[in-house]
Amino acid sequence: MTNAAKTRFGQITTSSFNAPIWAANAHLQTIFPKFFIRAPQIAFKSKRIDTPDGDFLDLAINLPHGAKTMAVLFHGLEGSKDSHYILHLVEALQAQGIASLVMHFRGCSGEINQTPRAYHSGEIGDALHTLQWIGDTFSDLRLFTIGFSLGGNMLLKLISEHTELPIEGAVSVSAPLDLAASSQAINQGFARKYQAHLLKSMKATLSTKMQRLDMRPHLSLSIDEVEQLDSFYAFDEHVTSKLHGFVDAKDYYQRASALPDLHKITVPTLILHAADDPFMDARVIPTPEQISPSVAYELSKRGGHVGFLYGNIWQPKFWLPTRIIAFIQEHL
Repeated sequence: MTNAAKTRFGQITTSSFNAPIWAANAHLQTIFPKFFIRAPQIAFKSKRIDTPDGDFLDLAINLPHGAKTMAVLFHGLEGSKDSHYILHLVEALQAQGIASLVMHFRGCSGEINQTPRAYHSGEIGDALHTLQWIGDTFSDLRLFTIGFSLGGNMLLKLISEHTELPIEGAVSVSAPLDLAASSQAINQGFARKYQAHLLKSMKATLSTKMQRLDMRPHLSLSIDEVEQLDSFYAFDEHVTSKLHGFVDAKDYYQRASALPDLHKITVPTLILHAADDPFMDARVIPTPEQISPSVAYELSKRGGHVGFLYGNIWQPKFWLPTRIIAFIQEHL
C-alpha cells in the first residue's frame, strides 16, 4: 500500500487506499479492526487537568525519549485511549519517536464528569483548554492534531474558528461533516446496529450521571425516559441540545457541522473519508468550492468507518497510521 507522493491541498482527490477483495465490504472494514485484530499494549501516563467551569479532563500521554513532535488525538463518540484506532496509531507514532496525547471527552475516561455538560461534535472549548495546557507544558514540541469521527468534526470546527492555534497540521478521519445527514444515514439498515451499540453506552453514562447530579434544571427527562430514546436524533433532540445551549437537534446539527466552515481553515489539513462509510452518506463530501487552499480532501471508494484495512486476511494491515505519519513527516 503506497501513499500519494505529496498531499494536494485545495483539491478533492482519490485516496491512495485500495481495499483488498476480502475487505471490500464497508461493515467488515468497520467491525473487523475492533473485534478481530488484537490492539497493541501502550504505556500511557495519565494526567488530569482542571477546567474553568469546575470540571476535569483526563489526558493519556505517551512520550518517547527525545521526542520533538507531539500528536494530539481526539477520539470518536464514546471512544477513549483504549479505542483500537487510537492504540494502533500511537504504536506507529511511538516507533517514529513522535509523542501522543489523547484528550478524553468528558465522561469517556471511565469516570463520570462533575457538571451536567458533556461533549458533542462541535464542543471545542475543552480542546482549546487542552491545547493551551500542552503549550504551557510541552512548549518545545511541534504539535499536530488528529481527530477521528466525532473528534474529527470537532477538530475541523476548532481550527476553522481558531486560526491562531500553534499547530502545524491537522488530520480528520471519517468525520460526520454534515451531522443531519449522518444522523439519518446511521438510522437506516444495518447501520442501526452501530447506532444501538453507541446509544446504549451514551444512555448508560447519562443515567449514571443523573443519579449523581441534579440534572433537572437542564433536562426534563426521567431515567426511564432516557432509556426509551432510540436514535441519535432523539438523543440529540432531548439531551445534547438541551445540555449545550442549542434550541433542538436541528439547531445543533446546523451549528456544529464542520462542512460549512472548511473554507475558513488556514492550517495544513488532511481530511480522509471512505465513500462507503456506513455512518454517513454523500452529503458529507464537500465540493471543491467548499474547501480552503489549506485543505486536502482524499476520498477512497471503500474503507468503511475508521477502517481502511489492507493486506491479506491473515495479516491485515492498517493504512491510516501510515498515511497520517506520512502527512506529519511531509510537514516536518
